[in-house]
Amino acid sequence: MAQSKNSFSLLDTHLLEDLKLPRVAIVHTEWNEKIVRELKNGCEGILHRFTGDIIENLAVPGCFELPFAIKQLWDYYKDKDEKPEAIIAFGAVICGGTPHFEYVCKAVTEGILQLNLTLPVPVIFGVLTLDNEDQAWERLGGEHGHKGEEAAVTALKMIRIGRRNP
Repeated sequence: MAQSKNSFSLLDTHLLEDLKLPRVAIVHTEWNEKIVRELKNGCEGILHRFTGDIIENLAVPGCFELPFAIKQLWDYYKDKDEKPEAIIAFGAVICGGTPHFEYVCKAVTEGILQLNLTLPVPVIFGVLTLDNEDQAWERLGGEHGHKGEEAAVTALKMIRIGRRNP
């Protein structure tokens, strides 16, 4: 996981050992599929280590569509017994030569923020905003840790908090 001096707390998972069958949904993009697949692989490894149940694995075309799909997913599950206790959003936006990068990053960030303020479950921001593809691999097991693993640990910690404060 993360090796930066500011994120060692993510390495501490001892409080998660007693977490029983956490339920997580993953919403991910098809765009930049190779990067997103590695985010998901890291996440799934951590969730399985803590006996997490991935109740949904939903693909959307791109990052702009993530907030809508997350809201639709929640609306589908909200009245079911086995609803997700956290939702993780995965995607990757790589800067190009137009302002598109800024528009997409701002929209997805604000959309996920809004969902965190309105949904009764946390939505974990697992979207990489990158200048180039090399930066992705620095964040997928390189010098900046593995952001997919970090997203899973974050989801589990938030589920633990949610279970303590229903």
